[in-house]
Amino acid sequence: MIEIREVKTKKERKQFVEFPLNLYKDNEYFVPPLYGDEMNIFKPDYVYYEQAEAVYFNAYRDGVIVGRISGILQKAANEKWGQKQVRFTRFDSIDDQEVANALLGAVEDWAKSKGMEEIVGPLGFSDLEREGLLIEGFDQMNTFEEQYNYPYYQKLIENCGYGKDVDWVEHQLRAPAGGFDPKYKRISDMMLQKYNLHFGQARNTRQFINKYAEDIFHIWDETYDKIYGTVPFTDRLKKSMIAQFKLLIDKRFLRVLFDENGKIVAFGVVFPSISDAVRPSGGRLTLPCIFRVLKAIKHPKVVDLAVIGVTDEYKNKGLSAAMLVELGDMLKDNVEHAETNLNLEHNIPIQNAWKYFDAVQNKRRRCFLKRL
Repeated sequence: MIEIREVKTKKERKQFVEFPLNLYKDNEYFVPPLYGDEMNIFKPDYVYYEQAEAVYFNAYRDGVIVGRISGILQKAANEKWGQKQVRFTRFDSIDDQEVANALLGAVEDWAKSKGMEEIVGPLGFSDLEREGLLIEGFDQMNTFEEQYNYPYYQKLIENCGYGKDVDWVEHQLRAPAGGFDPKYKRISDMMLQKYNLHFGQARNTRQFINKYAEDIFHIWDETYDKIYGTVPFTDRLKKSMIAQFKLLIDKRFLRVLFDENGKIVAFGVVFPSISDAVRPSGGRLTLPCIFRVLKAIKHPKVVDLAVIGVTDEYKNKGLSAAMLVELGDMLKDNVEHAETNLNLEHNIPIQNAWKYFDAVQNKRRRCFLKRL
């Protein structure tokens, strides 16, 4: 018999966070989130609780934890999209349908108690969190930004009455062996000249953050406003993101495009991959882990594409050519390859962009939906 307990005590919180670490202990593709960040979700003043509320459940059999799940009522997203949904996230389970039924059933009951009509997931508080269930690419190293799961998860979820809502695909990118076709460089130069645009350089990461963070968040909101699962930035969320990611931002992997008045019109941010660095410690920032992370940032072999943004004014004006040329130079000069992270499968422009690289689709993720 499966016992479901809402996470309340310190011991239960620890079990919730550590269950996937134990489940994937010997898995070479699993990359844990930072342990401290996961424990922060239980704090009453957690940054997302301005927009949402959440519930956390552990599943036990004979007193031993066998699964976990979280339900999120993302009020800002429901208001933005005109929906009555609860999201499920942080779903992990042994390969046992009874456990999955109990966990998903607990979130469904919670959603009904809130007057909601649908369950979707895996989705976090926003698209900045890990999202989507891995359904292809189980033999690929996960990026730090996304979640790995065993193949049997899909069966467990579908057997509970969930069907596909959307899919994301991921690609591994390398600079073309013979270099980019010179015509792309010519197109890029012509576009920059036509609109009086130029790429700017940051002296250091701190200067970049202090000077441009607010403008970048504004462009980010504009660019991704209609993208699945997005929610508006709050001031606290912006500050939290800066605090979390300033360690990973390196000026070598920043690209900022300015107009003739010095206003940002486009940007791209790439993170050095820290997947290998955080795995040995289970995401705990031990001293050896910190040294590994700093080494990975200074001498990355792989980079993770974080975000590219363009103002509405300059959409569909060929800025993509310039950004692609810059990305290609970055790969050629600094790293072995890049991981794209999630791109919606129906986002044709971004899928077409990767054709200019030596690109391989290496993963697919799915968000499921069930009507209550």
